Amino acid sequence: MVALSGEIKEIFTKTKVMPMATASKSGVPNVAPMASIQLVADDTVWIMDNYMQKTLENLKENPVVALYFYDQGTKRCFQIKGSTEVRTSGPDYEKFRDQVRTKGHHYPAKSLIIIRITDVFECTPGKEAGKKVL
Repeated sequence: MVALSGEIKEIFTKTKVMPMATASKSGVPNVAPMASIQLVADDTVWIMDNYMQKTLENLKENPVVALYFYDQGTKRCFQIKGSTEVRTSGPDYEKFRDQVRTKGHHYPAKSLIIIRITDVFECTPGKEAGKKVL
């Protein structure tokens, strides 16, 4: 099990929008900004699908994703990779749906993307860039 360090969690939490990369079964890539995102455990991220099209199609074919997050102040950045599960019902979906909808009823909150973190990589420029840290 991957357990994010305090520094990584802090940078993750400070980041408001994160690019998420997916790929189709045949390897066609897609990157989309994620804003309805929450770290719910040391190894679990929730993302609400409000407007996903290509991303959701890719997740159905290939559940592996990568997220990138960056702290402007410290210039530190990390990439996490993981495997996803898509839920459209159940208590976790309903809890996050209700939370997202408090921001405005224009968010459709169609499905919950659960990411189980498998790897964490350093992205900060320098000799450690690209190094697996967890």
